[in-house]
Amino acid sequence: MVGWHSMEMASSGESWVDGLDWTPVEVGNHASSKGSGRGMVHAGNGFLLPSEAIVEEARGAVLVNLEIAGTLFVTNFRVVFLGGGAKQPLPLGTIPLLTIENFSKQVVKTPIGPSSTASRRFLTAFGKDLRTVTYGFLPHTKQRRKVCEALVYRTRPTRLWDLYAFSDPFPTSGASRQRLRAEYIRLMSGYTHDFQNTSQQPQRGSSWRLSEVNANYNVCPTYPSLMVMPASISDDEIQLAAHFRSRGRLAHLCWQHSDNGAVLARSSQPFTAFGMTRSTADEKLVAAVCDTINQRRKLYIADARPRKNALANSAFGGGSESSANYLQSEVIFLGIDNIHGMRDSLTKMRDFLDTHGASSSDGSSSLLRSGGRAWVGGNVASVAGAASALGDSGWLLHCHKIITSAVWIAARIHLEGASVLVHCSDGWDRTTQLVSLASLLLDPYYRTFQGFQALVEKDWLAFGHMFSDRLGIPTFTGTRNLSATDSLMRQAGQASTSPGRGAVENSSSSVASHSPGAQSNNYSPIFLQWMDAVAQLLRIYPSAFEFTQAYLVDLMDCVLSCRFGNFLCNSEKDRVLGGIAESTSCVWAYMKQLRDRRGKEHEHYNLFYNSSQNAGVLLPPAAASAPSLWRQYFLRWSCASPANTGGNPPVGWAHGGDLESAAHGLAETFSTVRKAKDKAEEKVRELLAEKKLLLEQLREEQEGRIAAMAAAMRGRRETAALKQVIEAVGCNIRINNLAPQLLDASIEDSPDFTGVRGERSCQTSSTVGGNVKDDDNMERQLSVSVSLRSDVDGTVDVFRRPCGADFNSSCRLRLGESCRWPQTGCARIGSAFVGLRADFGALERLAILESYFDSEHPDIEEEKMCSNHLYKCLMSQKSNM
Repeated sequence: MVGWHSMEMASSGESWVDGLDWTPVEVGNHASSKGSGRGMVHAGNGFLLPSEAIVEEARGAVLVNLEIAGTLFVTNFRVVFLGGGAKQPLPLGTIPLLTIENFSKQVVKTPIGPSSTASRRFLTAFGKDLRTVTYGFLPHTKQRRKVCEALVYRTRPTRLWDLYAFSDPFPTSGASRQRLRAEYIRLMSGYTHDFQNTSQQPQRGSSWRLSEVNANYNVCPTYPSLMVMPASISDDEIQLAAHFRSRGRLAHLCWQHSDNGAVLARSSQPFTAFGMTRSTADEKLVAAVCDTINQRRKLYIADARPRKNALANSAFGGGSESSANYLQSEVIFLGIDNIHGMRDSLTKMRDFLDTHGASSSDGSSSLLRSGGRAWVGGNVASVAGAASALGDSGWLLHCHKIITSAVWIAARIHLEGASVLVHCSDGWDRTTQLVSLASLLLDPYYRTFQGFQALVEKDWLAFGHMFSDRLGIPTFTGTRNLSATDSLMRQAGQASTSPGRGAVENSSSSVASHSPGAQSNNYSPIFLQWMDAVAQLLRIYPSAFEFTQAYLVDLMDCVLSCRFGNFLCNSEKDRVLGGIAESTSCVWAYMKQLRDRRGKEHEHYNLFYNSSQNAGVLLPPAAASAPSLWRQYFLRWSCASPANTGGNPPVGWAHGGDLESAAHGLAETFSTVRKAKDKAEEKVRELLAEKKLLLEQLREEQEGRIAAMAAAMRGRRETAALKQVIEAVGCNIRINNLAPQLLDASIEDSPDFTGVRGERSCQTSSTVGGNVKDDDNMERQLSVSVSLRSDVDGTVDVFRRPCGADFNSSCRLRLGESCRWPQTGCARIGSAFVGLRADFGALERLAILESYFDSEHPDIEEEKMCSNHLYKCLMSQKSNM
């Protein structure tokens, strides 16, 4: 497989085909297999996800937004663009298939000479994430047609089981209904601050109970199987009350204030029909849920619709409540537009981003671009048009209504202690937006990762927001609500209404458009709008949320991509019957795994989060709640950062300062420094431990040295005494630190060696004979040599005086006195002979090795005589003692 990389355009009139560098770049190998008339390539490339397989490819394609050539892949999950020799996809040119709302083909002819033109074949994809991407293909090839066929088949799945989510091997979502039960117990217990002990019984056990009346989804198909109901209401009354509400969506607890007991509840519109119809069971249930029976608490019934819409629904049997029929009630209309108005608003927002951003989707300069620099050189009319285009979309106005309405609901509950019942027509779009956003303001637990998950699973998933219809994907039944006109247009290959721009300027051919989102009248960005409102609150209170804007962006991308099964289908019933939780992966586990890889340093963690200072209710004033464009989401493609463009942003593209990104950059730097510091401290601790060990060894060596010196001193004293004794016996003693092999030569050179056989030295050594082993350290060994003095008669056992006189003569220093030595001290040397202590038994047992008397010692008899003489001297000393 070969990719291609691009060069700069040679001139403004040159075709992009002529500006390509046709140098092949290897990007990977794969093997293909054919089946069911469609190619399926299982690739081992590093950019593919698990179980992701390549369906189609186009070599030499161009990402026109960035003017980069490369290879385009269509897989069973997304469109992947590898630019040049890149091994990882470019984020701007890589989009999940189900995130593509619409795509269209264009052919643009550009004059390259007086009489010739060059054709450019484009394919533009309009994403649900407000992305507009244009790809260019080589002329005179079938690449674009094959890619379009693959997109038609993959972006318009007719069955739920065709989605990539059922082949992703990531861990499954687990028991979501058990998590919902745990959240119910938390609400019933009254602990709304970081409550996680699901085994604790609720404090208000007499007021609420967990009801399984909807276990088979017979009461309300779009409600959860487990509901929280007042203990005073029976299951029969619950079923009667459900008949009075649209689609059986009766009044249900959403949140309860832990201090004043005020309740936030939800439902759908009642079947009042111009206010003439009543239901005693519904009135009793609303009074019990909203706790207005005994305390006479005021009840606000917040109808999210405009008043005229509620009156229009009355003609079809719907409508709104009458305050006269409900205790202490007041009906308020919040005036929020329906799903169709939100869809049109997002369409205008996309056009604004594409036209007034840094660059248009076709790669040409946008309305405000001139000379390759954004917002420079535009005329006054262009600037004025840009100023009003965003407001004309109405997106910010809709977000402002949702935020202010949620703040009003939270204020009534927290400040007045009043209960609020919220509903719209069916209670799964605007109602869900308001109750979940109000709960986010009231409860700090929902502003954590775990709490935010519980909030989305409770108010959006369990209570039946129609994600499949709103995202334009099939649900459990495998059917999709296609209008007759859209079906005929699809069969004829014509374009349906597109939320994006239908054509590119200078286009001279027909435009084919395919809009999987627009073909369903129920498609609407309701969840995106709510996420935008959450992002606005995070902007207002930057330290009140544990998560960041990046977390919201990534979660929204996961929802639109349909990679995970959490947001598939329209209700809990559909997900249970379809086995979605057991067959698909879990987005919450995926997001948690991303955070666990880097811990608190991950971009999803809010470094400014302070739970202690934001443990209460958030009630922003009206002026502060005015929204601004969610830059992290809406501007990431039109004014993309190098991270989204693979480090190749066009000229003039600049990404504004992001406080969160800067903080995380500083945190990452701090983490690097801290790790280096910890490593240095660990090294210091190792060196200190080594120093301590060396000091201990030095102390032991010093103690050993002192003991050795004492032993040496004692040895010297003992050696001197022994030498004096032996000399007194009449022998000479010589102690040498010589190697054994040098002993004989040293003795022969000594003055005591006379050469007379009778006076030959008597030698003892620690090593005897010729078997001498070399020591590794060449330690010198001690040798002792004892020999008779020549002036001693060996035949007579006589002790000579220390002074040298005969033993029987008088002392010359003590006149008139005879020598009294050794009984007393000698008058000359001042010492007395105490006596010689010897182990004569050991001496008698002493045996001299026979190897000592070998052929190398010819004078064996003389040696024996010397040894015998020494033995006689010692024995004579023994007898005298």
